[in-house]
Amino acid sequence: MFRRHPVLAPLTLLYLAGVAWITLGPQPLDNHQQEWVYRLLVFARRVTEYRWPRLSEQLTYAHVEFAANIAMFIPVGVFFVLLLGRRLWWAAILLCFGMTLAIEAAQRYIPGRVSDVRDLESNGLGAIIGVLLALLLTIPSALRERDRRRIDELEGELARYRAQRG
Repeated sequence: MFRRHPVLAPLTLLYLAGVAWITLGPQPLDNHQQEWVYRLLVFARRVTEYRWPRLSEQLTYAHVEFAANIAMFIPVGVFFVLLLGRRLWWAAILLCFGMTLAIEAAQRYIPGRVSDVRDLESNGLGAIIGVLLALLLTIPSALRERDRRRIDELEGELARYRAQRG
């Protein structure tokens, strides 16, 4: 797998290291970072409150964190499908769920971290979106590969036919 993907495999490992650093670090946000996030949320709520009041009500820290977890796991699903191949898309989803379970289990023992069932949901949803996105993006190459295999089969049949005739 790693020999077939000399660039994708290290890129995937680098991204997974980033996910580990974000999810398993000792403290999710310090006070300065948290203040910055809340200021950004207040600004976003002010911008959207007149035109999209329902959206403005949904801009809470919990909703933004949920969306961020989804976004963080979309590339994981894409990377796993690209590494494992389209036929093992289901294994990519299982790997993502296993990774999420491992992260949440580890967070129980890290000071300042909280293990949450919603993280399982959001990470899993992100992984599924990533897998679907990868499958969608690889349709053209899968069709070309199918056509190439079919041409090879037809050329083989033609060669066998010619050999039989003479």
